[in-house]
Amino acid sequence: MSHPSAVGLTNGTEPLPDFPQLRQCPYQPPPGYRELRENQGPVVRARLYDGRPTWVVLGHAQARELLIDPRLSSDWSRPDFPSPSPRRKAIQKATILVGMDPPEHSAYRRRLISAFSVRRTRELSVSIQRRADELVEAMLEKGPPADILGGLALPLSSHTICRILGVPYEDHDYFEEQSALLVSPQVTEDDATQALMNLRTYLTSLVDRKEKEAEPGDGLLDTLVSEDLADGSLSRDDVIRLGIILLMAGHETTASMITLSTFTLLQNPAQLAVFRADPGKAALAVEELLRYLSIGDVAMRIAAADITVGDVTIREGDSVMLSTSEINRDPAAFEDADVLDLERGARHHLGFGYGVHQCIGQNLARAEMESALTTLFTRIPGLRLAVPAEQVEIKPAQSGVQGIYELPVAW
Repeated sequence: MSHPSAVGLTNGTEPLPDFPQLRQCPYQPPPGYRELRENQGPVVRARLYDGRPTWVVLGHAQARELLIDPRLSSDWSRPDFPSPSPRRKAIQKATILVGMDPPEHSAYRRRLISAFSVRRTRELSVSIQRRADELVEAMLEKGPPADILGGLALPLSSHTICRILGVPYEDHDYFEEQSALLVSPQVTEDDATQALMNLRTYLTSLVDRKEKEAEPGDGLLDTLVSEDLADGSLSRDDVIRLGIILLMAGHETTASMITLSTFTLLQNPAQLAVFRADPGKAALAVEELLRYLSIGDVAMRIAAADITVGDVTIREGDSVMLSTSEINRDPAAFEDADVLDLERGARHHLGFGYGVHQCIGQNLARAEMESALTTLFTRIPGLRLAVPAEQVEIKPAQSGVQGIYELPVAW
């Protein structure tokens, strides 16, 4: 399907705004989104990097309505499926599960759900807490300054996804490096494609090794190899592609949330005092941080049929982008939506999506955030930024996962 060029794309008499836009502050949505919602409504027209027009959903109620509508497709294999950046487009070519519609999506998800269940998360919580303790202790022994991303957030999330999948932790440096290329806004489509090929080669070798083991391990990949691959219900390619998407999603997003949450709390001393006063309410605080930060800022869809939402008609074949950061700041859904309130308890946020594509790893992410933040602020009560806040570099919106590149701290 061909799409109009950027030239001449207008909304009435004005040129269409670009999407996505850049954050000016790591923990605030791009200011242009608020202006769009207030001036034009919760579902607006915009323009993607390649000039293609798109609908952008900025309202909470409209997002919930659309995310459970089967006419809104997540099928990345469609040749006309939209993308917010060239790098994201490269990733879409090589992954499964996220970019599928039911019933195919449901069949894959059922094979994974037990590895990310509440029960499995509870079983892993001791290991997660032990690793958080070790990492914070190592920071204290080395002394300041320290980097929260490299010293705590990334190794904790990598350790956890390795345990879940059955990936040797000694390989974590390699897959972290390749995964970082996939989420970095600074790489080209060719670089992202090469990183995917490298991850594929690594996982192919790992699957080969697991097939030869006399007894399977307790990781998800071990189960997929010993059961689903062995009985032919999954192909080797299926197992490898599932491994790629879980490795990518399983550590980058959580590491970004831990790092950005730390920065946000340090910038909001009154709320940090609330957090320190009662660590038993960490689960409540994590929920608000998930809403407030909304690091997975762009959800991509395409209309498989005409859809009417409010006074807007989305036509078959239209691109639809959902801006989670602005959706979770909708004043119609959250009172004082721009205020960080760790006692809010707003579990109806869409930080993990909604409907059949709601994040499968959300229980695990919550557990990691609780352990990391509680341990960090309990063990290091004098924690502070080691550089001025304005020197903390923001990841551009096109990265897909919002965050910061590093967070230097002292005490």
